[in-house]
Amino acid sequence: MAGQSLINGTLVLLFSGLFNRMLGFTYEVFMIRLIQPEGIGLFNMIYPIYVLVVVMATAGIPVAIAKLVSEEAARGNLRGAYRIFKICLFTLIASGTIFTALCYLGASFLLKYIFINPKAYYSFLFLIPGVLIVSLCSAFRGFFQGLQQMTPTALTQSLEQLIRCVSGLLIAYMLLPKGIEYAAAGASLGVVTGELAGFVSILLIYIRKRPIVPSGFRTLHFESFYSIAVRVFNLAIPVSLTRFASTTLLWIDAVLIPKRLLANGMGLSEATSAYGQFVGISQSLLFAPAIITLSLATALLPAISGALAVNNLKNVRKRCEDAVRITLIAGMPSTVVYVMLSEELCGLIFDYPKAGASLCILALGGPFLYLAQTSTGILQGLGKASRPFINMVIASLFKITGIYYLTGVPQFGVQGTSAALVIYYMIMALLNLADVRKYTGSEIRLHKLLLKPLFAAAGMSIVILLSKSYLSACTHSEFLVTTGRALAGMVIYVLILILNGGISINDLNRLKAVIHFKTEIKTR
Repeated sequence: MAGQSLINGTLVLLFSGLFNRMLGFTYEVFMIRLIQPEGIGLFNMIYPIYVLVVVMATAGIPVAIAKLVSEEAARGNLRGAYRIFKICLFTLIASGTIFTALCYLGASFLLKYIFINPKAYYSFLFLIPGVLIVSLCSAFRGFFQGLQQMTPTALTQSLEQLIRCVSGLLIAYMLLPKGIEYAAAGASLGVVTGELAGFVSILLIYIRKRPIVPSGFRTLHFESFYSIAVRVFNLAIPVSLTRFASTTLLWIDAVLIPKRLLANGMGLSEATSAYGQFVGISQSLLFAPAIITLSLATALLPAISGALAVNNLKNVRKRCEDAVRITLIAGMPSTVVYVMLSEELCGLIFDYPKAGASLCILALGGPFLYLAQTSTGILQGLGKASRPFINMVIASLFKITGIYYLTGVPQFGVQGTSAALVIYYMIMALLNLADVRKYTGSEIRLHKLLLKPLFAAAGMSIVILLSKSYLSACTHSEFLVTTGRALAGMVIYVLILILNGGISINDLNRLKAVIHFKTEIKTR
């Protein structure tokens, strides 16, 4: 089974990621309309806890599998690669089983001390089998990634997402008559069903497509169990600690926000619904344009690593500055649309226009969120992957403090939560950019890079504002009016950028070259 090139492997994962994100967003739209924000709130209260348990169960071992299998395969030691994989697989079976059992045994404790709403109990119980399934699946994905075969991971992740969406909606619909807590539990069961489909599919790929060790093949170096365990955990522990810390921070949000909404004077059902609207609607829309910036971050890692490998610092700086400029250009229109059409979009897409108040505030942090993602890709390409994590922890301290105080203010509520997240995105982006300047010597002048997109955004805002009365006179369809205003604003935004030099001929030529390259890859 031959390995893929870095570019081909990156593209496979990129297209798979785009498909999964678009499908996931569509799923969220239908799920919110089906089980309402209260059901979404119940699910999102317990999901970060589930992710935290999965992180502890896998303990960074899949990453170690990928790296160590890759090293052994490069040496031509295929039998040694299989030995590492099997030892890690049995370790994950044991840890997955232990944490699954602990979840069942500790569910009553969580219900008493952690879950804000007791109705979330069933959603958590239905998720628990996924701990073992994900642990096993991650081992096989790590094995194929170590062989530089990204297609099995991409295909199984897409299948997993598809089954999750279809089964989650179907089961939630069937359980809805029993009550909203059972419908939310149906969404959890959809997650497990998708993960099971992903595991079965990658297991079948492994059985049919795994590389066969030739008869008479001898292991170049027979490594002891102890030696393999040391190698695995030397790699796995730092990854595990990083993921544990970042997941814990998400879990704190999931616990703290509903608690502060209750302290604000809301009832339990109202607080759950408000939290569901914030997570399931406002944040979902804010993260939608991140498909572009995450793709850019993915592409930046090998691009910057390659330039750094040949000590081409000038090229590194140029790519960093271009990445920041493109991120601002791509992120600004969504900010304008979300600020000016927040209620209309939340009403049309999710049927909950009230969520627009939170979205309007969150949108102010949009450009910084997208910058944080892009700058994370740059720092990873520079080999400074620890810096975004440290910056995230620092920014999270401000976020948690902001959520605690601002969400508890009666006049703010969930809008206070939105403001806290804006502060978090700003601090994260600025710290990342400071590190990029430090490690590359690049003079990224954010205020100058913002001028042209801001000027275009101002023109876009005027068009969106003035076009409302004209479009309303032409049609009574709210969908057509909102869509028309957004599209008209986008056209003006692009035209102004072309006129003021924000978008250059070189940018258009690069876009044309990228499209041509991707088309060429598909036709091969």
